[in-house]
Amino acid sequence: MPSTFLHSLLAAASFSSVALAASAYGVIQARSTPGSKHVIANLFQWNWDSVANECAWLGKNGYGFVQVSPANEHIQGSQWWTDYQVVSYKIQSKRGSEAQFKNMVNACQTAGVGVIVDIIWNHMAGIDSGTGVAGSSFTHYNYPNIYTQDDFHYCGQPGNDIQNWSDTFQLQNCELANLADLKTESSKVRTTLINHTNKLIDLGVAGFRVDASKHVAVADQKAIMSKLKKQGLYYTHEVVYEGGGGVTSYDYTSIGDVQEFRYVTLMRDAFNNGNIAQLQGLKDKGWLASNKANVFVANHDRERGGYLSYKSPSNRYALAHAFSLSYPYGTPTVFSGYSFNNNDDGAPTGNYGTCNSNSGANGWQCQHRWTSIAGMVAFYNKVGTAALANWTQGNNNQIAYGRGNVGYVIINNGDAAWAKTFTTGLADGKYCDVYSGKKSGTTCTGKTVTVKSGKLTGYSVPGHTAVAIHTGAKL
Repeated sequence: MPSTFLHSLLAAASFSSVALAASAYGVIQARSTPGSKHVIANLFQWNWDSVANECAWLGKNGYGFVQVSPANEHIQGSQWWTDYQVVSYKIQSKRGSEAQFKNMVNACQTAGVGVIVDIIWNHMAGIDSGTGVAGSSFTHYNYPNIYTQDDFHYCGQPGNDIQNWSDTFQLQNCELANLADLKTESSKVRTTLINHTNKLIDLGVAGFRVDASKHVAVADQKAIMSKLKKQGLYYTHEVVYEGGGGVTSYDYTSIGDVQEFRYVTLMRDAFNNGNIAQLQGLKDKGWLASNKANVFVANHDRERGGYLSYKSPSNRYALAHAFSLSYPYGTPTVFSGYSFNNNDDGAPTGNYGTCNSNSGANGWQCQHRWTSIAGMVAFYNKVGTAALANWTQGNNNQIAYGRGNVGYVIINNGDAAWAKTFTTGLADGKYCDVYSGKKSGTTCTGKTVTVKSGKLTGYSVPGHTAVAIHTGAKL
């Protein structure tokens, strides 16, 4: 079952960006963090106590949101995917209790970081019977004091599972990998989901990643969202779409941001196949509008499916983040996970996330702390909405560009060094390269880069690395 479940999830996942948007129901989605801190750190599988501790670091280093795993009771098991098999709406999971969850939210708020919680409106568990992590017993279509058989869809397909992934009816009325599909058009189911979501709102969350959102009709979600006790929250919708029929990512932009999965595939292909020059026109591809697209290099499904990950050779994972956090398209999420040997592996150390100062520890990768990625979060925050400028390239694996007169980045995904004169658009002076380090007082912990007459004259960037400078890191 784990393998089948994973393959189905890989066929149906997605996430999103940030903007103001109003639906016909009057639901408003908005960023709730102050200033320009919009980057999301996805601390996958971290427990509540460890996220509470990490939020102080996130806030000091420019992250605006932290995305956490589902808070509800789920089936037992160490595998990561057990989190997505709902047993009850008790705020009790392998990551901690309701009290620990509340403490985490409070700690993150104090650090200026909003908590986005993964929420599941589409389904309950996908096994015949069992007992959840908080002691609740259930059978596949009977969850005592919550749901009975009448509260689920039965679509008539073999096994009640989705057979045709281009058929809208099947996508939203059949089961995803045997997961009991909720009848979200019913008032009882909607009321139950509203009450659960309101409980999380009472605990102080800033928004939600709506899991398997493409499998819940937009009208049903609007009806739920319009009845929540707090509007103006941030929503990000998991809608896997890479072309074709059925449900599209465009269908969901009226209810929040949507993950742009075509972006993830493009990152993989561009950096693995040696043609990052094709990224120049990314913002003009006709994909989701930039203020509706959430973009990421990897997530928990994709890193297990042959896409870019911490296992990618030649610094490709870090270089792809250098692009993602500097190119003006979408709102970036930085996925931060753990080492795994097979696709089902759950988190180490009892789900307690730990990091060294700028790297992983105890089986955790801590990508959000990598010097190259954390430095680019600062770059992203500094350049803001500054326009793309001064694009240049060497071969297809070497690109450089500016963001107005605020920042400049050079990415060399090739084997050989890239030497040329780069026109940066920045004022003359010495800058700290934030890909290799940061500004510390009057010195740089990494490389120091000198701009003269607005240029880097005869500058050489080694293979498989990047250089990024901005006015906030000027000496």
